[in-house]
Amino acid sequence: MDQQIHKKIDEVTLWLREQVNNAGAKGLAVGISGGIDSAVVACLIKKAFPNNSLGIILPIKSDKKDIEDGILSAKACNIDYFEVDLEEEHNGIMAKVTEQLNGKGKFNNGTKRATDSNLRARLRMSTLYAIANNLNYLVVGTDNAAELYTGYFTKYGDGGVDLLPIASLKKYEVYEWAKALGVPKEVIEKQPSAGLWEGQTDEQEMGTTYEHIDSFLDGKSIPEKDLVIIERLHKNSDHKRTTPPSPNLDK
Repeated sequence: MDQQIHKKIDEVTLWLREQVNNAGAKGLAVGISGGIDSAVVACLIKKAFPNNSLGIILPIKSDKKDIEDGILSAKACNIDYFEVDLEEEHNGIMAKVTEQLNGKGKFNNGTKRATDSNLRARLRMSTLYAIANNLNYLVVGTDNAAELYTGYFTKYGDGGVDLLPIASLKKYEVYEWAKALGVPKEVIEKQPSAGLWEGQTDEQEMGTTYEHIDSFLDGKSIPEKDLVIIERLHKNSDHKRTTPPSPNLDK
């Protein structure tokens, strides 16, 4: 098993180099959240480009532990990294949006949390691209197969990337790769969370578990309740996996 995993890791490493070469770029950048997916990707891009890889920690009202785990992950794979705190920028934009919509009597408190969390993801994306553009790097995403299928990512946020090296890995495979790559135990064992608000977890927000999503993707039977949730999440997130629609005026 370990040999197979390391072989696949080597394949992805070569693939990353090919993608950068084809794009005429110089290296790769990834946002490091303190979670297992970004830790795995950070290690992969470091292997692919030892001298031209960069991890960026982008806190926005983030849990201190997530920042610490992000630093721990970066140090474990020996990738160059730094931190850009975006809390002030996030607060400023949210305040202006709220003020303007309130002035029109249109601000929707029911979608405030989603608006806030999606803005965080999109600010991080914009910052990652500003850094990557300056260095002529490509931005690497951290979505795994379960997240991609269910649409558990922000459109033009953490979904706004150039490459997705672990998009074919189920969550249990991400854990296997993490161990093979030397991701710290604390990061491997922590509960998956996008850090969107205090106490938020991936599985709580999705309404099902990674275990059930992985089983579904592997063609195994799962409880009907979870099957319905997974199929609904997939259908409702179709727009995230396709290019924006446009009218056909050539008829």
